[in-house]
Amino acid sequence: MIKIMVFGTFDILHLGHLDFFRQAKEHGDQLTVVVAHDETVKTIKGEYPIHKQTERMAEIEKQGIVDEVIAAQSGGDKLQIIRERQPAIICLGYDQRKFVGELERYIKGSNQNIKIIRARSYKPEIYKSSKLIKKIKI
Repeated sequence: MIKIMVFGTFDILHLGHLDFFRQAKEHGDQLTVVVAHDETVKTIKGEYPIHKQTERMAEIEKQGIVDEVIAAQSGGDKLQIIRERQPAIICLGYDQRKFVGELERYIKGSNQNIKIIRARSYKPEIYKSSKLIKKIKI
């Protein structure tokens, strides 16, 4: 079984996210989505997500596309979940840049043979979370 893992905030779930999940799933058998903790989102983006982590997870589960949705923990070891779950592939979003260097260094130094792939964008002029959130806040 080929396990794929993706990471993200997934606040205001939109068609771009759903396309991202579909693209990731094309590369294997089991797709696990790791949803960022609210405190991590605040640290990275400077503000809390609109929806709490549990709400974001529930929305993803309702779509019926992914096999597993799990909560990332706040702080601590960001790579622990990768060590525990041992995915064959980690799929990154087209614009995902945070922690990529750390992830690449970990893979290079570990005995895990993890492939990193990057998804294509899906109408980023329309379906980009930061743009949608700005519209909501106006």
